[in-house]
Amino acid sequence: MDYKYIEQLMDRYFEAETTLKEEQILKAFFEQSEEELPENLRAYRELFTSFEQDEMLGDDFDERMLQMIEEKPQVKARTISLSERFRPLMRAAAVVAILITLTTALNQSFKDDKVWTDQSDYALKYEATGNEPAMAYDHSSDSLVSDSLYKPTGYLE
Repeated sequence: MDYKYIEQLMDRYFEAETTLKEEQILKAFFEQSEEELPENLRAYRELFTSFEQDEMLGDDFDERMLQMIEEKPQVKARTISLSERFRPLMRAAAVVAILITLTTALNQSFKDDKVWTDQSDYALKYEATGNEPAMAYDHSSDSLVSDSLYKPTGYLE
């Protein structure tokens, strides 16, 4: 048997170009027993026979839908201030400012490391004389304690 017409209707059905009458023809065709259907069209049988199992909407469908709509509370419009509108923009600007600050700080720290690495030969040129602790003590005592507090009493002048 030639099923070209059914295959054409199937193609039109999947492209949403069929009329209600053509869809009824497809439904009647697929209501046949599975053995009578051709092998290549058996997979589509459940697509058209499942309509029988669906519940019908009923005569009171419109009334039920209107009741459901009326039961829902009405949503009130909310006014949004200018600061609330710009809040996401301000957050984005803050993130950009933080990233720029961190990038600048990291770049500066890497530049400072270069300065110290450039002066690393200072340690090689330094020669220890043995007087460094005494010199450090003299300099720290001069800068930390004033002369009037540091002078011991009882000396003959």
